[in-house]
Amino acid sequence: MEFTVSHTTSYEYESGVTFCHNIATLKPKSIVGQTLLDYQLIISPTPAEITERLDFFGNTITRFSIQQHHTELKVTALSKILRDSSLQPDIESSATGKTITLETALESLKTNSPEHIDEKQFILESIFIAKISPEMKAYAEVSFKPNRPIFEAAYELMQRIYTEFEFDSEFSTIATPLHEVMKEKKGVCQDFAQIAIACVRSIGLPARYVSGYIETLPPPGKEKLVGTDASHAWFSVYIPTFGWVDFDPTNNQIPKNQHITVSWGRDYYDVPPLKGVIYSTGKNKMKVAVDIRPAV
Repeated sequence: MEFTVSHTTSYEYESGVTFCHNIATLKPKSIVGQTLLDYQLIISPTPAEITERLDFFGNTITRFSIQQHHTELKVTALSKILRDSSLQPDIESSATGKTITLETALESLKTNSPEHIDEKQFILESIFIAKISPEMKAYAEVSFKPNRPIFEAAYELMQRIYTEFEFDSEFSTIATPLHEVMKEKKGVCQDFAQIAIACVRSIGLPARYVSGYIETLPPPGKEKLVGTDASHAWFSVYIPTFGWVDFDPTNNQIPKNQHITVSWGRDYYDVPPLKGVIYSTGKNKMKVAVDIRPAV
């Protein structure tokens, strides 16, 4: 499937801004099963400086600074992506990956084999997943047993979060502590992904945060509305001998063609779509609109 994606972030500043420096992580990846066909980043006002590079995790980031007075900042990323999930390794048909148990994986990860070095960093604490509570570890251990296949356990964890947590866009912000999300069992996709990552790391396995988009289909007979899509997040678990496997606890599914990967990191802190610093006073308003459509 071929998709076009428009992601616009707008800021309105009450007193205006004299200088701002920003980092955008908006360029979708070209990986197995996903090819970036076209990409444009449109910024208004025009930046005085702009550079693009890969970060530590292999994500494309754009740094830009605006050095003139402005009352509004508008950043639009336009992408065209080809998705073919059939090209990705299939855990369901894997002779070994689907049967690797927790016990076997933990034994394998004890070594300093070059095969696992990069993945082992995703076991460590991160900014938003710094202190994993006993409650999260206990929640993980319901699914993860020593002799149970990792894929089966992670799949069940995904299902449990989908069933037991309530999607509530009013409950949390990115600053809401993870233990509060765990206690109240409500939040949004970013929260659910980070809860799952905390659970997986608590039993010693690598887990990473994946940021991207998901195409939301309109009801039968209804026209798709512009702006109904949004940035999405899910989690990925590393299974030795097979690789990374993605799970979407918000929608209770293994990501396929409807999921578009932009970036990944240890948690949301590593991959926000847009972040920066400004020189200003007064209030500001932010508006985000994302639209995904099958390419014509």
